[in-house]
Amino acid sequence: MASVLQSNFDILRRPRITEKTAIANSMSNSVVFDVHPDATKGQIREAVEKIFDVQVEGVRTVNYRGKIKRVGKNLGIQPSWKKAYVTLKEGDALNIVEGL
Repeated sequence: MASVLQSNFDILRRPRITEKTAIANSMSNSVVFDVHPDATKGQIREAVEKIFDVQVEGVRTVNYRGKIKRVGKNLGIQPSWKKAYVTLKEGDALNIVEGL
């Protein structure tokens, strides 16, 4: 199967910045990203290491199914998405949520 993901920026869509991710960042040196649903843990690890020049200790992923939403008579489905918790090695830091 050919990979649709052309670059590291196709894999990492955006950082997820919430109170929960700020706590995860301060307690366990983790950063949370919204990633492409077809991305594997190895691809996510490689993308974070190349883009941010840090060493990754581990990657955990969570798949979310899209919700069914209704507007009037019409039913629609929000797209499914994937979230990745990236734990960085001791001494490396990625301060995306700092100062918000």
